[in-house]
Amino acid sequence: MLSRTLTLERPLDLSAVLAPLAHGAGDPTIRRLGHGVARATWMPSGAATIRLTPAGPGSLLVEAWGPGAAEALERVPALVGLDDDDSGFDASLHPVVAALARRRPGLRLGRTGSVLEALVPAVLEQRITGSEASRSYRRLVLALAVPAPSPSGSPSEPRSDVPSTEPASDRRGLGALWMPPRASDLARLRSWTFPGLGIEPRRGALLVRLGRDADRLEALAASASEVGGGGRGAAELAARLRAYPGIGPWTAAEVTLRALGDPDAVSVGDAHLPNLVAWALAGEARATDERMLELLAPWVGHRARVIRLLETSGLAAPRFGPRIAPRDLLDLSPRD
Repeated sequence: MLSRTLTLERPLDLSAVLAPLAHGAGDPTIRRLGHGVARATWMPSGAATIRLTPAGPGSLLVEAWGPGAAEALERVPALVGLDDDDSGFDASLHPVVAALARRRPGLRLGRTGSVLEALVPAVLEQRITGSEASRSYRRLVLALAVPAPSPSGSPSEPRSDVPSTEPASDRRGLGALWMPPRASDLARLRSWTFPGLGIEPRRGALLVRLGRDADRLEALAASASEVGGGGRGAAELAARLRAYPGIGPWTAAEVTLRALGDPDAVSVGDAHLPNLVAWALAGEARATDERMLELLAPWVGHRARVIRLLETSGLAAPRFGPRIAPRDLLDLSPRD
């Protein structure tokens, strides 16, 4: 095990900063542990598990296991946004934003530096309900069955099945963590794999292609991994991603926010975000993408900061009519 203690020069809302990295409550690659968080991730040097725990006023304890532990420790300041540069962000331009900024001084924009780890769940989340997307992602992770490193150095036994329940906790308190899909695993998946996971074949084909192209995509995140590199390379990465059939502005923004810490990422095409922005900033229950962008225009360059403040505020636009019932495409897949 490797560890380090980081000194915090200003407040850090750890849960809120890392929340965008969890894809549904059952995401098997990340766990809430009391006031801390444990996360599995791939580094160039191999698999790593990191545990982040507030350690008293003004400090954060970070522990890491696995072949990629040293690299994972080096990325933690960027992961939790310790070098997030919010200069030029003026919360006072709207009273709601100003009040939220005062209430959440520890909300920062972190970045993982890992494009594929943000891209895979984003592709699965396109144009379906959140519960459908998180279920598909969980099934994919558990089908690949690569256990994350544990404190004991002996990860739980790999699984070849796709369980319908959450992995059981291990005796060391980390919980059974599983590694997110890596490029080599995605690239070797066959087309018949995806219907059995409830994933549409066209999404599966895109995931396979992205796995094969992962090295080129990850290279675009290199500058964002440097100190103070939040948002660097976002425009180039977004343009490269949108060149793939099946990837549009919503997916590109979801990836640049999480992987690069893009402070201006706006997920155009989201089913709920325009309504949230319009309700919070203008008292309008419904809005188009164009209206959302108009309302966010005063903060161009820092629009993602406004969005994250609104998303963590508890505000919600009024709902009209029934919710969309989630589907399970596994029900439509042929069985032996």
